[in-house]
Amino acid sequence: MKLIRFGTEENEKPGIQLENKRIDVSAFGEDYNEKFFETNGLERLKYWIKTNESNCPIIDDAVRLGCPITRPSKIVCVGLNYAKHAAEAGMKVPDEPVLFFKSTTAIVGPNDDVVIPKNSKKTDWEVELAIVIGKKASYVSLENAEDYIAGYVLHNDVSERAFQIEKEGQWCKGKGCDTFAPLGPFLATKDEIKNPNNLHLWLEVNGERLQDSSTSDFIFNVQEVVSYISQYMTLLPGDVISTGTPFGVGLGFHPPKYLKPGDVMRLGIEGLGISEQKTVGYR
Repeated sequence: MKLIRFGTEENEKPGIQLENKRIDVSAFGEDYNEKFFETNGLERLKYWIKTNESNCPIIDDAVRLGCPITRPSKIVCVGLNYAKHAAEAGMKVPDEPVLFFKSTTAIVGPNDDVVIPKNSKKTDWEVELAIVIGKKASYVSLENAEDYIAGYVLHNDVSERAFQIEKEGQWCKGKGCDTFAPLGPFLATKDEIKNPNNLHLWLEVNGERLQDSSTSDFIFNVQEVVSYISQYMTLLPGDVISTGTPFGVGLGFHPPKYLKPGDVMRLGIEGLGISEQKTVGYR
């Protein structure tokens, strides 16, 4: 299944993306939140759709899409998870996953505007594969990691490099600004993605392709990061793990390239659709 949420900001309703249409599944009576995933909601919804699809309203293509899950308890990100990206950032390939948090208040829909923060001069792009956790995960073995995954979603890990690197402290200052986590267009359940460790992903700015790679270049693959993170914290249903970005970010160019108001980012991952965000200045 492909899960979507649609409607105006803060008023989104649950829906499903089918082959050639989107349907409203509000009558199912649940949103895509922690309780939904925790109580086997994906299987219950799949069964419900079999007998109720014909009664579900069709969603007009012009209707805004929101983040395909409600606000999770946390977004855990893996830094420097592609060797070429570590090189362009001038950092060594890590021996263990580098972890940081991204604020859940940064979450927006897949095609919403990205706001360049106040006093920002180095706002950057990062196409990433994100994992959505399906059940409570603590001390998960590598062999069992996939059992804890609900699905996958496209993420643009927008980053302010001066806030992230030049100011003292952790990376979260450059990662958690409002609108810095566009997610979607949909959450694809794990049965839709045969091999998350071999997916084409790309990003363009104003029509110029700047990132073009594959998750086959992961340093730490999907199963490894789920297992690893669960050794240090409990992952809750609906939590998001973002798995890092490939080379081609603005920071890595000589001289660096950064976003300015009016720029348009367009990005996609094989099997997870395409999103597009216009950048606007803070006001």
